[in-house]
Amino acid sequence: MMHPVEAQLDEHLPADHKLSKVYRVGAGLTGLLLVVFGILGLMDRIGFFDTGGDRVLTLNTNGALSVLSICVGLLLFVGMVIGGNFASTLNIVLGLAFIASGFVNLALLDTGLNFLAFEIQNVLFSFVVGVMLMWFGMYGRVGSALPHDNPYWRARHPEQALREDRTRARTRTVGG
Repeated sequence: MMHPVEAQLDEHLPADHKLSKVYRVGAGLTGLLLVVFGILGLMDRIGFFDTGGDRVLTLNTNGALSVLSICVGLLLFVGMVIGGNFASTLNIVLGLAFIASGFVNLALLDTGLNFLAFEIQNVLFSFVVGVMLMWFGMYGRVGSALPHDNPYWRARHPEQALREDRTRARTRTVGG
């Protein structure tokens, strides 16, 4: 009886895998956008927790959101530099954080607890960036059409992967 093989997200794809470019580019461009947004927000010298905020690139911001944006943007840059599995996992985690932030800040709109000065545009931006980051991170890990040599497909279909390995081994022995 075969026991299911668990896919460990940080160990299956080699660091130089071609999907690493997707994680790197996704993290890099998103990080660049967030850093630019944060820097422009800080240049306006608005209050750190000013709930009125100020507009930067059509989004509302204040000092706290600007600093947070720069920090997350730099974290995404670190992911881009490191690449590979780290960037993929980082994109998934930060994508989930952006989506959660969208929901939390949606609930805080028009309240005194809206300390990041979010408006509906910011909430929608959080949702879009969250989904985009999750897509970057999950690219090549999930899907119905993963190639059979993909380590995540193999972990989910261990019996079929073993049969295919045996067939390949026989073919090499007979033909080689």
